[in-house]
Amino acid sequence: MTVVVDLASELSKLTMLEGRTPTSTEADRAGAFGRLAPYRDGAIFVAKFSGISAWERHPQGDEIVQVLDGETELRLLTDAGRQSITLRRGMMVIVPQHTWHQFVAPNGVSLMTATPQPTEHLRVDVDDPRTVAVARQANTF
Repeated sequence: MTVVVDLASELSKLTMLEGRTPTSTEADRAGAFGRLAPYRDGAIFVAKFSGISAWERHPQGDEIVQVLDGETELRLLTDAGRQSITLRRGMMVIVPQHTWHQFVAPNGVSLMTATPQPTEHLRVDVDDPRTVAVARQANTF
């Protein structure tokens, strides 16, 4: 089946989530995120926000992220250590499978992603989500 999406129209339906935090609730996020179409083992999504996202990772595959407007710092935790990449309008990145990542956009960003499902989100405000995973495994969280 062929799916056609009017990206400009879909983006115009979204509201900017101001002051996003890792602990923002589902109610806070309502209206700022949209699911455009199914894609492979996940979907194509769009989002508009300023602030800091929750840490997330995708155990089923790589995620493609394209910045449609604005700018974001993409924080990644890799085997080589912490990385930070500035992404601006028109730029795209492929986030490798299993890589914890987070978006920081103090002035706002609009993104489109091809995101495999399920997604693991860590909705606590921490510098390194791997420390929380270790604490949970040790039953100290």
